[in-house]
Amino acid sequence: MSIHTKPNDSIDMRVFVPSISIIIGLILPILLFPEAGPKMVSAAFSFATGNFGWLYMIAGLAVVVFLIGLAFSKYGNVRLGSADDKPEFSYFSWVAMIYAGGIGIAIVNWAWVEPIYYYTSPPFGIEAASDAAAEWALTYGQFHWGLTPWAFYCLPAIPIAYSMYIRNQPGIRLSVASRGVLGRHADGWGGSLLDAIVVFGIVGGVGTSLGLAVPLVSQLIGGLFGIAPSFMLDVLVLGIWTAIFTTSVWFGLAKGIRILSDINVILASSLLAFTFLVGNSLFMIEGAVNSFGQMTSNFITMSLWTDPVSQGTFSKDWTVFYWAWWIAYAPMMGLFVARISRGRTIRELIIAELVFGSLGCWMFFAVWGGYALDLQISGTLDVATILADGGIPAAVQAILDTLPMSWLVTLIFVILCFIFLATTLDSAAYVLASVTTRKLSGYQEPKRSTRLIWAFLIAGVGIVLIQMGGLRPVQTSTIVVALPMIPVLLVLAWSLMRWLKEDFGKKTEEPHLVFDEETSASK
Repeated sequence: MSIHTKPNDSIDMRVFVPSISIIIGLILPILLFPEAGPKMVSAAFSFATGNFGWLYMIAGLAVVVFLIGLAFSKYGNVRLGSADDKPEFSYFSWVAMIYAGGIGIAIVNWAWVEPIYYYTSPPFGIEAASDAAAEWALTYGQFHWGLTPWAFYCLPAIPIAYSMYIRNQPGIRLSVASRGVLGRHADGWGGSLLDAIVVFGIVGGVGTSLGLAVPLVSQLIGGLFGIAPSFMLDVLVLGIWTAIFTTSVWFGLAKGIRILSDINVILASSLLAFTFLVGNSLFMIEGAVNSFGQMTSNFITMSLWTDPVSQGTFSKDWTVFYWAWWIAYAPMMGLFVARISRGRTIRELIIAELVFGSLGCWMFFAVWGGYALDLQISGTLDVATILADGGIPAAVQAILDTLPMSWLVTLIFVILCFIFLATTLDSAAYVLASVTTRKLSGYQEPKRSTRLIWAFLIAGVGIVLIQMGGLRPVQTSTIVVALPMIPVLLVLAWSLMRWLKEDFGKKTEEPHLVFDEETSASK
């Protein structure tokens, strides 16, 4: 079906204005009160994680259980579209867009160094830098980037896609996907406020990615070309990113975002294969197998470990932080994945995210994390000291310098960083444009002008915050926003199950449940 636009594809000011107001409301205090603003946000973060860490943990396990049960239920065969709807993209490109849009630059940062953090500060009272600490270091990398994060991403996508392609409801928004529970209230100011909060969460999540990416790439470019890190170098790096993802957003899903995602996966796989071949391959394989077994046998314990007696900070600093971060990103991923999943079944969507998304992340940690940990354990490179003294950019640069042809590898790695974040930024701009468009069907793309508005707004926010050194408060406040998103996830799941029971509850004998024309006419 061809993509077309209609007169109702203009910007919806009921969502756009509150969204911009919330973003300005956060940035302005940081600009006017550079000391007090971040302290207030930090206090809110401490309150959210300190008092409600258990809620994040329960939500994570509950989402995993819910989606696995849904995939194996009779509703797993429900096709997200009409009987004659075919998938819009090939399976490889579809999975590539899901993966690249959801992970972005974060995996490129953390896969190298996260196991080192766990090795020097392990959970469960284990002795630091011990053999047990090394085993748990690789295990927690798999846990924090595996089933639970992808379950958070997957849950919103299903009711949103169901709303778009089965219920044929105009509007690519969380408020519309919640209509099964909210009813007519989804169209009022309450729904608009929910969508505005979602927009803020997306912008804040992108701020988190920028906060990770800009210092890393600036450090690597400075090392390659002998340029001292500076604000102008940061702006140049951000400018290159803006050019890449703005071009991708301009060309849309098929010609822009899909192609960039395909290149991203191929380039990342090549670097992983190179590192695997030149590194201690046996250690990487054995570490991955051992970690998978340890994570599988301890999954429920790791999912619910709050350390109430010792009052350690490991679960709050890592698991709760990560779960909140994934929840903050979940609306963006849900909206984006829903848009590209027409013609797929619910089971296909759950498998693509939980299985292939997890496997992709586990490969990064098995290879890059295993390589860095082997350097540390063998004494080849003291990654932990470099990490403590110079931070993540210095540690990643030092690790890359140990690889053969390090200059060329670093250059390719920088290109990968640009593409990885660009795939997240173009997905974010596309989703922001969709959310703030008045009424958009699942067969339409938002107008290019709206896409470009959000592309440049994201870049502008990035420049302002880099100049003010205010990325950390935006990252932290995004995590705080994740707290009220937990009940929103519950509403989305509730809304989905109501619709499924209404539409397909009695069709238990059909091998393939689809929403056909006759059923559509009865709605």
